[in-house]
Amino acid sequence: MSKYELIPHPTYSRISEQEMINNAKSFYKLMKNRRTVRDFSPDPVPQEIIENAILTAGTAPNGANMQPWYFTVVKSADLKKQIRTEAEKVEKEFYDTKAPDYWLDALAPLGTDENKEYLEIAPYLIVIFTRKHTVLSDDTIKQHYYIHESVGIATGMLITAIHNAGLVSLTHTPKPMLFLRDLLQRPKYETPFLILAVGYPKENVQVPKIDKKSLDEIATFL
Repeated sequence: MSKYELIPHPTYSRISEQEMINNAKSFYKLMKNRRTVRDFSPDPVPQEIIENAILTAGTAPNGANMQPWYFTVVKSADLKKQIRTEAEKVEKEFYDTKAPDYWLDALAPLGTDENKEYLEIAPYLIVIFTRKHTVLSDDTIKQHYYIHESVGIATGMLITAIHNAGLVSLTHTPKPMLFLRDLLQRPKYETPFLILAVGYPKENVQVPKIDKKSLDEIATFL
């Protein structure tokens, strides 16, 4: 039996099958045009958009409702510069000495390298952290469960919310990322998960021409 007070679903109202099909199609149409962008405009973005996108991410399903995520939003030009400097250090080492050939071959068509100029240009960097546990008011520790699965879902919802708002984003995962915890003064029970650069695309931005797999290639109905 649930330990939470149970209440009626606050919003659910069953709609017709045709409405559901139409909704599913229109949302797919919206999302299939989402593209990762590496060239950002420095134009400012209202913070309220970012706040609501993060609130959306915070509604994600997660293990035992522990909500094991934390979002640090970086606007400071100085901090963004420091993040870029540290990220490029580890990225250069990765490209020069650590990346296996198959990885470099996969990245080659995208033209990526250790230069991460967008980390300074994008108006916002959202640094997403996983939380191993919560420290309660009496200093006791409450452990979290399914941490990476939960934070991964929340990150996907954050990216979706940003696209829905009319902005673009880019995921960045320098390895190792612990420098982010130090730079952003986060506690040791948090671990950097991903950097999300967010803003408007640069005027006349171009993106690689790629295809997505068909339904038959990604799903089976039994």
